[in-house]
Amino acid sequence: MNYKSWEKIFSILSILALLIVLLFLFSIALKLFLDGMHRIFELKFYTSFPSRFPEEAGILSALVGTLYVMAGAIFWSVVLGVPAGIYLEEFGKKGKIARLIEANISNLSAVPSIIYGLLALGIFVYRFDFGESILTAGLTLGLLMLPVIVVTTRESLRRIPRAIREGAYALGATNYELVFHHLLPYSLGGILTGVIIAISRAIGETAPLLTIGALTFIAFLPPPPWENFIEMLKSPFTVLPIQMFNWVSRPQEAFHKNAAAAGFVLLVVCLLLNSVSFYLRYKLRKKYHW
Repeated sequence: MNYKSWEKIFSILSILALLIVLLFLFSIALKLFLDGMHRIFELKFYTSFPSRFPEEAGILSALVGTLYVMAGAIFWSVVLGVPAGIYLEEFGKKGKIARLIEANISNLSAVPSIIYGLLALGIFVYRFDFGESILTAGLTLGLLMLPVIVVTTRESLRRIPRAIREGAYALGATNYELVFHHLLPYSLGGILTGVIIAISRAIGETAPLLTIGALTFIAFLPPPPWENFIEMLKSPFTVLPIQMFNWVSRPQEAFHKNAAAAGFVLLVVCLLLNSVSFYLRYKLRKKYHW
């Protein structure tokens, strides 16, 4: 068989695999929707706190906690990951130590999430005394997202044609001017792709948050950040996956339906976050051409 025949076979297999994955995801979403349909369309489900009575239980504290924790995780992972990727690709020396760092960063993407939870428990909870708080949760999931963002940042910078670098240097640009005026704007689309992938992994994590002491039952909200930002960071928290775990572990069938409804809401939240990132990536890629 020649090269074109193999290429056609791999293309067909790739399309088939994609269709299987999409069908699997659609079936899961449909199952969750059908099981939790009677709660999904109830306003009380979104405005009520958890309760020992399944018909009165809601996801308000878990939904707000998910948004706060993910906002912190995105902030920390981007603030640390993008500069790290830029430094390793554009400013770091290409020696044995650099190759060792690169290999370890790539390997960190495959580390089980519970390891990040244990790391956060020892450093953020006990060493820095942040406690079982939204700040600790944001830092923990930020560390989980960090390797993906570092790797995608480097790959996005590598995709930029060398002619752009040479043209900037020819016009007298410094390394920092090249990065901030050319490379970073051109690579933002790829960086946002990495953020999308990292969000999709982190938003459903339960093990690291349970390890650092997330509550399974919480009947209050943290203060809004515009009123008391520090107290908000110090507040206890729960998130949607942990609330689902709590409901699934109960014997009553009504709690299982609540868990299905919460799972569907989690999928919608993830879809909305990814949609915003896809939209921003599309706008950025449409703006810059080379």
